[in-house]
Amino acid sequence: MARIALGVSGSIAAYKACDLASKLVQDGHVVDVIMTEAAQRFVRPLSLSALTHRRVFTDATWGDDAMPHDHLTVMAEADIFVVAPCTANLLGKLAHGIADDVLTAGYLAAACPVLLAPAMNHRMWAHARVQANVERLRGDGVRFVGPEEGWLSEDEVGRGRMSEPADLVTAIEETLAETP
Repeated sequence: MARIALGVSGSIAAYKACDLASKLVQDGHVVDVIMTEAAQRFVRPLSLSALTHRRVFTDATWGDDAMPHDHLTVMAEADIFVVAPCTANLLGKLAHGIADDVLTAGYLAAACPVLLAPAMNHRMWAHARVQANVERLRGDGVRFVGPEEGWLSEDEVGRGRMSEPADLVTAIEETLAETP
């Protein structure tokens, strides 16, 4: 059993985070979710709280019924930090150390392996700036799963689709097995 911090950013692929969280809990892991404001446009915190049986951290609830640093404590105790989906916007913030919400602040506080599952339009994924951000993060030791080639919400096909939850579970398990 591992402690998994699951970041969710604002993409239509956020619905897959619910399936991922459920699978991880069913496998016996403790899952703490941190959501961006944009993610909450696609999936409500209540859904992820119901699936994980845990409080969900958001900017709106920061400091409510908890210590203001609880999201940082979650990161200190996490065995792995997974962000699924990870948008182009979030990739840029992470690559440049911008901490303007609970998820990006949590990333900077992570003392564990980080696994990102990008999700965006195929032209965004191919953009030179996004690829430079990916390389910068890889240089920092961040691991990536996907994105995959497939149908995108814009009625287009291309590389940008978030990897499926089952594939992410496999990547999480492999990363945890490699971590001392």
